[in-house]
Amino acid sequence: MVAITGGKVNNPGIELDLEWIGGVRCNLPAINRRAATLGTRRTVKKQWQAAWLCRAVTCIDLTTLSGDDTAANVSRLCLKAGIPIRKDIVQAMGMEEANLTVGAVCVYPSRVPDAVAALKKYGFADRIPVAAVATGFPSGQFPLETRLKEIRLAVEAGAREIDIVINRDMALRGDWRGVYREVKAMKGACGPSVHMKSILAVGELGTMENVYKASLACMMAGSDFIKTSTGKEGVNATLPVGLVMCRAIRDYHERTGYVVGFKPAGGIRTAKDSCTWLSLIKEELGDSWLTNDLFRIGASSLLGDIERQLYHYVTGRYAASHELAMA
Repeated sequence: MVAITGGKVNNPGIELDLEWIGGVRCNLPAINRRAATLGTRRTVKKQWQAAWLCRAVTCIDLTTLSGDDTAANVSRLCLKAGIPIRKDIVQAMGMEEANLTVGAVCVYPSRVPDAVAALKKYGFADRIPVAAVATGFPSGQFPLETRLKEIRLAVEAGAREIDIVINRDMALRGDWRGVYREVKAMKGACGPSVHMKSILAVGELGTMENVYKASLACMMAGSDFIKTSTGKEGVNATLPVGLVMCRAIRDYHERTGYVVGFKPAGGIRTAKDSCTWLSLIKEELGDSWLTNDLFRIGASSLLGDIERQLYHYVTGRYAASHELAMA
């Protein structure tokens, strides 16, 4: 596997290579057979499982994307982001020095100021970035000018990461030049210090070949991460799709030398799910990708189940619903 060194990913992108994209072929039966082995060939138990779950916590983009979001529930989310696991559980595991936090807090652009203020208030602003979903999330069915302005406003409000959505109409028509042009413009709107994640909305792309081609087009355009889903589609993060996207990341790195991160999102709710996705990353991309610089999980309820499993690990019993703080 490739060796990665130092710091957060920063993919400058390359010129659009339509010949490379046009040559993509996917063997769906082989993809499904390989995906079916994930979570079965590699299992972790006891203290090793606890360690994997702690790693998963650090890779979570703790998310609230509801129409009734308020400053109050964003503030509560930020506090949970900074103290994701109850302190007595952390102490029982001997993990105090790890200073566990989640990878980021993810909100709508209008809630970015609330998240920034809350993280400053609780003392986590230097350790937890605010990520904003932008560009007409989740549909992306807005004029490009509007989408670019939304990015700039979110960055001005303090977002350090931007999750954009691609134009699925262009992808379905095979207009990869159009996808590349728009994603490149969005990367430019983010500026040099803000990391951009491109959401493919895989459940709306039709085929695995489109998933692979969209992955390549976004990486060529300078995406720092590629992300499976908005979480609003009928089909979100699945292991076959994750496998295809990881293979695209590996192919891109081998050809260009540039590193791109991966973020599955939507439907990842259990501690077991998180371990399975960590296994996928370890087996397909290598240990270098097992940090929140290169791997994130978009989730809102996953953290609660991880904390519940860690509580069981240290006490031998499962917590009642009122014993663990809600995210």
